[in-house]
Amino acid sequence: MPKRLICTVLILGAACVWSAAAAETRIKDVASFSSVRENQLLGYGLVVGLNGTGDRRQTFFSTQTLTNMLERSGITVSPDLIRVKNIAAVMVTTNLPPFARKGSRLDVTVSSIGDAEDIQGGVLIMTPLRGADGEVYVTAQGQLALGGFSASAGANRVQLNHPTVGRIADGGLIEREVPVSLSGRSELSLNLHRNDFTTAIRAVRAINGAVGNEVASAVDARTIRIRVPEGYGERIVEFISVVENARMEVDFRAKVVLNERTGTIVMGKDVQISAVSIIHGSLSLQVGTTFAVSQPAPFGQGQTKVVPETTLKVDEEKGRTVSLVDGASVEDVVRALNSIGAGPRDVIAILQAIKAAGALQAELEII
Repeated sequence: MPKRLICTVLILGAACVWSAAAAETRIKDVASFSSVRENQLLGYGLVVGLNGTGDRRQTFFSTQTLTNMLERSGITVSPDLIRVKNIAAVMVTTNLPPFARKGSRLDVTVSSIGDAEDIQGGVLIMTPLRGADGEVYVTAQGQLALGGFSASAGANRVQLNHPTVGRIADGGLIEREVPVSLSGRSELSLNLHRNDFTTAIRAVRAINGAVGNEVASAVDARTIRIRVPEGYGERIVEFISVVENARMEVDFRAKVVLNERTGTIVMGKDVQISAVSIIHGSLSLQVGTTFAVSQPAPFGQGQTKVVPETTLKVDEEKGRTVSLVDGASVEDVVRALNSIGAGPRDVIAILQAIKAAGALQAELEII
């Protein structure tokens, strides 16, 4: 990656964080009410109608599932007699949104759990989806839609994206509701998405300012208790809307995020570095072996031999030194590392060394 591009990426990441911190954020973007949440659902099902790309003989539970399904339809057959390649055992997942009502529909995701090559064109047979309590909340069925395909002929094979995971739009039918009642409540609990005492206090002030009354108080760094005013007793939805649209500035800890796989580095605006000196250089060591032939003189008694010749070359780049004053900002750090020609991997190593030396006043996270 070019050095200027490194500098641009780092400064751009810092500029994005600066603008995010300076702008006011709605409460609904950083917090949610404890009683308003999604519920994860899971089910085991069978996809049929595949064109010979289903589970093979190594996957026994798909044929056993088909046998059980046929028995419930009044057809008795032994699993050993089933020789089909157009079925695939799958897991079906979805999230049940809050306030979902009976008869409503939602999307479901279908994933193969056997050794099927491709589930494109398959149809999911009616599958019950259960929650953590074991109750059935949704039944799923329908035609799969995939964003890829797989085709093979002989030793050649072509594949686009992931052909063993599909989605059924509106394939889930809600059969049971999760009871969530807001009417008549005198108190609500608001949970921040991230723990931070300063953000919690700012949220309390923003809510009280929007409502015009001291109704909110911080329980801890994440939880805010909100008392419903008497005037909103029968208008709880309107009151929640007022709370969610209150605006505030979000505070966060100084952090540097490093991605070693891609060499991406993102720094927040509050990252500070104490007085430190950095010496950066590189050492290149090359070892090679060539083979020469040694022959005896004419009419001599010696033998022809192959003699290895080893070459050693060492190139050491002169170390470059840069010093940072106490309280250096993100821009100072970027300019300093860029001035010594540090690449993304070098920057990651340098920041880790600065953190180990105790000069980086920020949390260092490697992903």
